[in-house]
Amino acid sequence: MADGLLPARAPLIDAFGRQVSYLRLSVTDRCDLRCTYCMAEHMQFLPKKDLLTLDELEQVASAFIARGVRKIRITGGEPLVRKDILALFERLGKQLGHGLDELTLTTNGTLLSQYAGHLKRCGIERVNVSLDSLDPEAFQAITRRGDLHKVLDGVDAALEAGLKVKINTVALKHDNADSIPDMIEWAHSKGMEMTLIEVMPLGDTGEDRIDQYIPLPMIRDQLETRWTLSDLSDQRVNAGPSRYVRISETGGKLGFITPLTNNFCAGCNRVRVTCTGRIYMCLGQDDHVDLRAALRDSAMPEVALNEALDKALFRKPEKHDFAIKRRGDRPALPRHMSVTGG
Repeated sequence: MADGLLPARAPLIDAFGRQVSYLRLSVTDRCDLRCTYCMAEHMQFLPKKDLLTLDELEQVASAFIARGVRKIRITGGEPLVRKDILALFERLGKQLGHGLDELTLTTNGTLLSQYAGHLKRCGIERVNVSLDSLDPEAFQAITRRGDLHKVLDGVDAALEAGLKVKINTVALKHDNADSIPDMIEWAHSKGMEMTLIEVMPLGDTGEDRIDQYIPLPMIRDQLETRWTLSDLSDQRVNAGPSRYVRISETGGKLGFITPLTNNFCAGCNRVRVTCTGRIYMCLGQDDHVDLRAALRDSAMPEVALNEALDKALFRKPEKHDFAIKRRGDRPALPRHMSVTGG
């Protein structure tokens, strides 16, 4: 056992026999974009004192690793806007090969050109880049302020640094649905995988999700008039929400995440911890357990943290309850995706 690692403990297994081996750890709710499906244009961010410190984030991650988590994805908000975030990547990178198999992150790409080389040196091999359009005007409309060229430069920098890049694209009925084939061709031409995601009803963004939502089976039907899509046989390997196909004409891999048209919870192996230390056992449910209190209010934080993890896993639900609401209705869950962690 490497110095500083917690002793091995019982794995995190929920009431349905699913073992949690994947942690999505948010480090900030802040972002330099304001995507219309993710957050309000004039977003009120959390006070910095409410956020877990880098030391606390490392302590939480180490506790999960000791309980059998093998993959950690750093999320936000935009994780790269967090001050001194590279220090956390460096610390967690030292646990690779000592219980942790993979450390990765999801980013909007605006700062990737600055950080790509550093991330690679920390042991990160793959990154997911959230990108919803290759058209500068559409990109700016979706993000409300973004510069597409910064993101494209970041993608190129990541590839040049030797990182594998996957593009995540939220399908939006009026903003990008017609341009999805062009995005797929672009991604596959660069050797990148791509995943399409349905709009998720989280938080009041100031937009009507009925107007944004398009079912991904409809997108797939449209793609099949152009290309040959073959379902891949290893769908359950990572127990993730994506269902993958291979496109014969591009040679690339395309994923579909369908929280609304096709529940994907049966093999769920993940939990999310927010930047304030709340563990959400399901993205589509509001039940949570406070890990920050275990860290800050207990005389024996390691013991309290593990007790909180046990409590959380016992309460992990079988499935989510996502639903697109009628026009004018409140969103299914009041919290924003940026608060929960993408």
